[in-house]
Amino acid sequence: MQISFFGAAREVTGSCSLVESGHNRILIDCGMFQGGEFNEKKNHEALPFDPKSLTAVVVTHAHLDHVGRLPLLVKGGYDGFFYTTPATAELAKLVLDDAVEIMKYDNRKFGRPILFTEVEVAGVIQCFKPLNYGEEYDLDLIKSGEKFLIKLYDAGHIFGSAFVEIKADGKKVVFSGDLGNAQAPIVRDTESLPTDVDALICESTYGSHLHETGEKRAEIVENMITDGLRQGGVLMIPSFAIERTQELIYELNDLIDRKHKIPNVPIFLDSPMAIGASRVYRKYPEYYDEEATKFFKAGDDLFNFPGLVMCESRDDSRKINKTPPPKVIIAGAGMMNGGRILHHAVRYLSDARNTLLIIGYQANGTLGRQLLDGAKVVTVMQERVQVKCRITAVGGLSAHADQKKILDWITGGKSLPKKIYLNHGEPESSEVLAKRLQEDFGAKVTVVDFGLTVKV
Repeated sequence: MQISFFGAAREVTGSCSLVESGHNRILIDCGMFQGGEFNEKKNHEALPFDPKSLTAVVVTHAHLDHVGRLPLLVKGGYDGFFYTTPATAELAKLVLDDAVEIMKYDNRKFGRPILFTEVEVAGVIQCFKPLNYGEEYDLDLIKSGEKFLIKLYDAGHIFGSAFVEIKADGKKVVFSGDLGNAQAPIVRDTESLPTDVDALICESTYGSHLHETGEKRAEIVENMITDGLRQGGVLMIPSFAIERTQELIYELNDLIDRKHKIPNVPIFLDSPMAIGASRVYRKYPEYYDEEATKFFKAGDDLFNFPGLVMCESRDDSRKINKTPPPKVIIAGAGMMNGGRILHHAVRYLSDARNTLLIIGYQANGTLGRQLLDGAKVVTVMQERVQVKCRITAVGGLSAHADQKKILDWITGGKSLPKKIYLNHGEPESSEVLAKRLQEDFGAKVTVVDFGLTVKV
């Protein structure tokens, strides 16, 4: 078996790995590179493999940095299946449809090129092949007699997310996809890593970082809302439409509707994709963890509460401006490299009474990363904006595992994987995690580079 890394190598976005065994060529994810612009220039570079040569594509979850270039495979002549969980198939449609709309807007407004259209997205959607967790499936579709078995496990990262076990050539390989944060609401805990793994390809987004542990997640949400509104201004929360927003709404529901601990202020959910994703969440209660299942069975709508205003249309979004502060605005995109949060940023970043709360990973080059790094002047939709509002961040709400969770997952079984390849992390994060694995556990670890090919 041979594995080549064509994305998320010493960076977080653009996940894409090619697995070759005999006549079979299987791609694990094909995500969009994300940075200063929604549609980065390197997304337009030629794929380093022929899509027509692929036997199958396996998708770990529906975030854009894992699904954003799937339409390019169709555009390049791939006509096979995309294997994933049922929820990921539905969420990926929302993500890709939204990507097309953003690219069309950027093309009209700023002349930026369009990567793919509705035609290629439709080609992906109609070729999704849903698989259930724990179901072993043979991907030797060309009937060469060479078994290529895959099995999806719950990664606990976002709704429907999976890590992938592959068996071929007498070897067992696991791709982590993205691993979920410890004790995240709604989603179930990450399943245990299988035993006797010959090679583990593992994400390292927060490989050098520990999330906050001193407070429960609900307390973090309560404190960040009350602190953000203390000056009577606007609290802006750029949020990933899938998972982060649902977790936030879930926690707010508990604090407002059940415990009455949050001030009675208007809270706007300004994200059509997040609203659509919540509908998918309601459709698959079998994915809920124990607490969410209990609330669901009691008839509670987990993703709505009194005072929450859903802004699905552009007119709904514009009406937010007419509501005086204090108020809370939750809007995409989570890295502030597109979406409706940019319109609110232009309006509210320059007012010292306001607060911008970062609750997720911010890739290099994104507006969110610039603000997190302390920029005093930023360009938003080609407009220069003075940054006077308070910028704050919290890691405890991340959908990604921190260093402790990753280490516990890798080392918690009867034996370590024989080899570990770290991807999906900035160089420092990956290197720090590699050092911990090597020095504390004696693991054989490689931080992958783009284009690296290894034999298992």
